[in-house]
Amino acid sequence: SADENMLKLVLRNLISNSIKFTHENGIVEITAVENQGKAEICISDNGVGISENDAKNLFKLDVHYTKNGTANEKGSGLGLILCKEIIEKNNGSIWVESEVNKGSKFYFSFPLANKLS
Repeated sequence: SADENMLKLVLRNLISNSIKFTHENGIVEITAVENQGKAEICISDNGVGISENDAKNLFKLDVHYTKNGTANEKGSGLGLILCKEIIEKNNGSIWVESEVNKGSKFYFSFPLANKLS
């Protein structure tokens, strides 16, 4: 099972990013489903979105990606790389679907703990 504190860190980071890149009065949604023994979490927004080219590089340590938020907030570009490290250490995966000017959906999944019977 995944480390609860680390997963909270991932959630905080992804939610914070969604808020940062969504205009005032925009929408940020969080959903969770069980899918084949894994939890799948989605943080979606109707914000500025990410180009396909930039989305490919978001989780790469060797490509420095940083962009100011809608209220000109600064970012280091390292938060998503940290999220990827945490999720992968917990036997999970993380990915993004995005469209410029339409918004983004950040997904991550990890194995659920076995239930005691």
